[in-house]
Amino acid sequence: MDARQRFLNTLNYRPVDRGFYGMWVGWWPETAQHWQTEGFDPQVGHGFATDPYAWHGGWFFPNPPFAHEVVAEDAETITYVNHEGILLRERRDNPHSSMPQFVRFPVETRADFRRFWAERMQPDLVARLGADYAAGLAACRTREAPLIVIADRWGGFFGGPRNLTGVENLCLLFYDDPAFVEEMMDTTADFLIAMMDQILLHTDIDVFGFWEDMAYKTAPLLGPEMVRRFMLPRYRRVVEHLRAKGVQWFALDSDGDISSLIPVWLDAGINILYPFEVQCGMDVLQVRKQYGRDLRLWCGIDKRALALGPAAIDAELRRIRPLFEEGGYIPGLDHSMPPDVSYPHFRYYMERLWDLVNGRL
Repeated sequence: MDARQRFLNTLNYRPVDRGFYGMWVGWWPETAQHWQTEGFDPQVGHGFATDPYAWHGGWFFPNPPFAHEVVAEDAETITYVNHEGILLRERRDNPHSSMPQFVRFPVETRADFRRFWAERMQPDLVARLGADYAAGLAACRTREAPLIVIADRWGGFFGGPRNLTGVENLCLLFYDDPAFVEEMMDTTADFLIAMMDQILLHTDIDVFGFWEDMAYKTAPLLGPEMVRRFMLPRYRRVVEHLRAKGVQWFALDSDGDISSLIPVWLDAGINILYPFEVQCGMDVLQVRKQYGRDLRLWCGIDKRALALGPAAIDAELRRIRPLFEEGGYIPGLDHSMPPDVSYPHFRYYMERLWDLVNGRL
């Protein structure tokens, strides 16, 4: 089988020659720096022949991006406007792995939002994908690898508005000005549909994905009643529109404990969730037991096991093996690897993952 056949057959519970291998293999920049002391060559990469997949997540960002503007700095921090228009304060050491302080967001009023959207969120595929986007998309029709289009960071009905207003302001708006929240959500749905209508003129796709990242370790940032009231109608609108155009698979990315939101997302027509962070209590086996085979699952392998070594890695892979054997599951880590994962342990994980997808574990 080619990678696309293997991927789609897995999602459809059909026979495969082996499992899909190597999805979501990522690490922090500091991890790569540490690995270089252990034999890792960043020019070569990880060196494992993983199944290819085309993952496009940057097409939906503000365009043109905001200019990088430094407004203050000292010996330990730098404060600047990033490409999304957010003013943030960041540590000089390990800036990619530490959480920045979010100082100010680009939207405080309706006028701010409408100006931001008019200037930065137009569905102009030439500006976003390049002048030859039509030919590039048309070439995808004969692909041998799955084509996954994720509206990363700006393709959600909590995650996107949160990037505009900040978490606290957005949560207050649900009570203080729900009409404004609905305007942001409806405008986001319009944008997603307009983008995908143009893309689907030139190619089909295998998965369309929303992005939310709307949960912490013990609960989501917005309760299921509010998600059902505000977000569900907008999900349904996008999903039903794209399904009518032939899109079958709809994914959603959120870290944290998302357990209370799964029923809402299923009602919306979303049929793939990821990455199922184990340290937040997310267990892909329990989710399958509770919600059945209609919900496909990606990832859910505890990245912390890789820091502990071979015995823990073997135990973790055996834990998820029944779900892998049942199907409808693409194995992968529940997030990128932090620096406490050694390069030898990562290599051991990849070798044992290969044994798993070939039925030898």
